[in-house]
Amino acid sequence: GSARKLEVRVRLYCRSVLLNHWVHRSDSAFWLTRILKPWPIVNQARLLYIIFGPVSPLDGHVVWQKMVEGPTDESCLKGLAEAIKLLYDTEAREWTADDVISLLDELSVVPREWLLENSARLLILSGNSICFTFLASKAVNGRALELARLMVFLTLVCEKDLYCMDWAVKMMQKICKVFATPGERNNFLQCVENAFAHMAMDMLQAVLAGDRDAEDSSFFNLFHLMNAQASFHKEILYLTMGATTT
Repeated sequence: GSARKLEVRVRLYCRSVLLNHWVHRSDSAFWLTRILKPWPIVNQARLLYIIFGPVSPLDGHVVWQKMVEGPTDESCLKGLAEAIKLLYDTEAREWTADDVISLLDELSVVPREWLLENSARLLILSGNSICFTFLASKAVNGRALELARLMVFLTLVCEKDLYCMDWAVKMMQKICKVFATPGERNNFLQCVENAFAHMAMDMLQAVLAGDRDAEDSSFFNLFHLMNAQASFHKEILYLTMGATTT
């Protein structure tokens, strides 16, 4: 953010000259790879944000704090999601799944750690395969608590953005199969329920403390979380009841 005009020039050049005019995705993937690969992963993430991240509608400058300061919408994340999908495609042969997941992980702390709601929204926009691979990597690496909180935010985004909640349930089913033992899986499920409870308490405290802005966002966050939790558990009940009656 210290060289705003340079960032704009880099963004415009990369998009207009190197990336946007190709008919085939493989050509775009090739040039995006040429832009990113020479750099360490920290710089790759920052470059990705400069080229595809949100910009100010007033002056076109990259808005570095957008993912940190508050929940954002699909329009701010769509470019980043499309870039991630481009690299994940089989046409981008120089990128392994681990490379893309590491880049996604690094991106979520540019310039500082993102709000989990924004990370969850980016995962959903990036598609099922990337979302599952990202979540599964956390399961494999023993990051159950972090995974559980992210799972809760995925349900929250489903509720806010009107996605089908059964998608979140099916994603959790797939993640549960990644855990090596029933004990690890049960611990993860307990972490999910604890995460719902802790988030609800945090949001309730914000409402009771009167931390209200012009849009009354603290109240609506709690409202959406309660609806998300109810819808999520309803889908789980449908699933389990259906399984017991067939």
